Amino acid sequence: MQTNQDKPKSFSGQDLYLSYGGPAIVEGLTVTIPTEEITVIIGPNGCGKSTLLKALARILIPSKGEVQINEMDIQFQSTKEVARKLGLLPQNPRSPETIIVSDLVRRGRYPHQSIFSQWSRDDEVAVTEALSLTGLNDFAERPLDELSGGQRQRVWIAMLLAQETPIMLLDEPTTHLDIAHQIEILDLLKDLTRESSRTIVMVLHDLNLAVRYAENLIAMRDGEIRISGKPTDVVTSQMIHDVFSIQAQIITDPVSGSPLCIPLPNDMKHD
Repeated sequence: MQTNQDKPKSFSGQDLYLSYGGPAIVEGLTVTIPTEEITVIIGPNGCGKSTLLKALARILIPSKGEVQINEMDIQFQSTKEVARKLGLLPQNPRSPETIIVSDLVRRGRYPHQSIFSQWSRDDEVAVTEALSLTGLNDFAERPLDELSGGQRQRVWIAMLLAQETPIMLLDEPTTHLDIAHQIEILDLLKDLTRESSRTIVMVLHDLNLAVRYAENLIAMRDGEIRISGKPTDVVTSQMIHDVFSIQAQIITDPVSGSPLCIPLPNDMKHD
């Protein structure tokens, strides 16, 4: 189980240059992720959001620069050591279609296993709790390929929860979910930051959901961070125009008090 000593004091990317073997997608990017908060990365398609998330997760190794946890470069730490500190839910996770739900969730415990310490009571508790938190108790013994897209997404999130890392990175975690389950999952992630002091970094396409749940918002375009900070400081009509190339009116959300973006239709736009 996690202890206070497991909690990272700092998490950052320093002077990152990122590519997939071709032209650089990100050049010279530096980012500091507040710990024990929810950070959401927003921006248009192809701006480098997922690329940055992969680098933070050590899935993509920077050609220059480094990702640091507690000011130590994660590239020089063992795979299991990193996997005990951070977990990633990618956009399109894959597994054998015939795998049983509970077996997939148990895979989240891999970083906590060793030759001398196999399945434990802590492992069982973590898996049971992850299934319960994601509403999957009744599906635990079902094959993954019998579930809907939304149910499968919740299984992957349960696996990440079972990993019990202090840092969780999620690329479009609400994909395939209807609005009720989107809110359910985002509420769950928010509760995790409050109750177990998790550091959560998400990529979201829905700007208004991003603003409602983020404590720290990062707006990207063309491989650069254009602005970051509290949503109330970041979300302005000018930012929406600069980042998304659309005109919008920003009002106060009557429920959350956060900024609410209302894109303007063509006949209401002005120069």
